[in-house]
Amino acid sequence: MTNEAEELVRTRPEDSEADIYDENGHVRGDFLALVGAAIADRDTIFLRQHVARLHESEIGDLLESIQPDQRLALVRLLGDQFDMTALTEVDEAIRREIVDQMPNDQIAAAIGELDSDDAVYILEDLDKEDREEILAQLPFTERVRLRRALDYPESSAGRRMQTEFVAVPPFWTVGQTIDYMRDEENLPYSFSQIFVIDPTFKLLGAVDLDKILRTKRQSKIETIMRETNHPIPAEMDQEEAAQLFEQYDLLSAAVVDENDRLVGVLTIDDVVDVIHEEADEDIKRLGGVGDEELSDNVISTVRSRFLWLLINLGTALLSASVIGLFDESIEKMIALAVLMPIVASMGGNAGTQTMTVTVRALATGDIDIYNAGRIIRREAGVGIANGAMFSVIMGAIAATWFHDYQLGFVIGAAMIINLFAAALAGILLPLLLDKLGADPAIASSVFVTTVTDCTGFFAFLGIATWWFGI
Repeated sequence: MTNEAEELVRTRPEDSEADIYDENGHVRGDFLALVGAAIADRDTIFLRQHVARLHESEIGDLLESIQPDQRLALVRLLGDQFDMTALTEVDEAIRREIVDQMPNDQIAAAIGELDSDDAVYILEDLDKEDREEILAQLPFTERVRLRRALDYPESSAGRRMQTEFVAVPPFWTVGQTIDYMRDEENLPYSFSQIFVIDPTFKLLGAVDLDKILRTKRQSKIETIMRETNHPIPAEMDQEEAAQLFEQYDLLSAAVVDENDRLVGVLTIDDVVDVIHEEADEDIKRLGGVGDEELSDNVISTVRSRFLWLLINLGTALLSASVIGLFDESIEKMIALAVLMPIVASMGGNAGTQTMTVTVRALATGDIDIYNAGRIIRREAGVGIANGAMFSVIMGAIAATWFHDYQLGFVIGAAMIINLFAAALAGILLPLLLDKLGADPAIASSVFVTTVTDCTGFFAFLGIATWWFGI
């Protein structure tokens, strides 16, 4: 390594292998410098001692932190000691960038060491030809399992499930089950329950491990098994599956096909990832940035944002056309031009507050046909109350600013109307879009902003034109 890197090695704390992060949770700069120097010098000894031993999530953070041209070099230098699970911890763009440059035989060798859910996560991003070539190199049983998972719809429980599980017949004893778990080599590394199935793999029930440990060896499994807690259909959307985990405090759940046959298990670690991804997706869609990642290049980022900016331009022109209806009024009373952005801005912010709460409630299933009416009435009341309070505040400011109490009355009335309209738009538009099958997280913000702008401008300028006779 270079002299600078050697100095960093000598001064680096001995426990830095276990703590590569600084106080802000970012990968430490000195560690990045060490890794960069080792990559430049092709120092495989250092990389295998200090990088290969890291946890998969730490390697993922490291891959996202180093320079793009260093990522593939790091993977190649680590060779068979590179943990492919780390690729499930990085942005999709980075994962594709690395996997696309790796030979298929190397990917196949690494895939064979992964849990099935992690293997599917990587394989689903590959081109069909590369995926088939990789699958062809895997053992028959593993190949069948992965293909079955890949056949399920994207973002479904079947795609997220782990196909390695422990299943026994009901007539086995506890002793037989314990001996099976001790002797069988192809069981998952960790699990919290054992499933009970019939000869056709139809799910009958489950037994928690603590129950196994507390029961005598000669007892039959069928005498201690319970009905499976909320088996999840493989076709179910992953967000709905995550809601079941949240509602019933599950650690794991059986995944079944359309014939109630056990095909996999969904675990809490995968569900936590789903919750994070879905929340991240909703936030990005509310901002109109789609599936954009921080690692995306300029072209893909522009492509992601352009459409919604174009739609925003169209709605802005609609708002401008409303202003154009009152151009003579604005020319005669310049104060209107000064104050009208305030009305529209307050309405836009109020509408965004209501819309955010509504979209999140729709995503979590907290709003339905039974409570929608009550929530709509509540938001309407909030809109009127906020409108009344801010009409007094803004009316007083306008009257003092322009020495005209009538202008204060006009903007106060417009404020009430627009905040009420904003509250209704913020809840009714997401509900309507959801009813029509559209994603309210994507489209709501554009439409709500348009409603509040047009209503605000029309109410303020219209009342002013009528009141002052201009």
